[in-house]
Amino acid sequence: MDVLERIREQVENHPVIIYMKGTPQFPQCGFSARAAQALQGCGVEFAYVNVLADPEIFENLPRFANWPTFPQIYINGELIGGCDITVEMFQKGELQKVVQEAVEKAKKEES
Repeated sequence: MDVLERIREQVENHPVIIYMKGTPQFPQCGFSARAAQALQGCGVEFAYVNVLADPEIFENLPRFANWPTFPQIYINGELIGGCDITVEMFQKGELQKVVQEAVEKAKKEES
């Protein structure tokens, strides 16, 4: 499978996914750590991809959504943004709402 198809499939099959350096439990950069903490603060499960463990995704994700940096957070298949946007949305209470809605929508579609 082509790497861009693989990314598209991941983004479409997970209501909330973060492409980050490291993992939520062991982030490998401060920006990834802060973005993952914001998602964890929403209290729902989310998927993650450690871009350091997958060189193909590391090299190609920036051109998938024309966003040059990591982390990248996708909700309902759409790029929300990186660390600053995610943390700002969390502080305003917006991230919790969109994450919860995405997870609930995915549950309804499964049943």
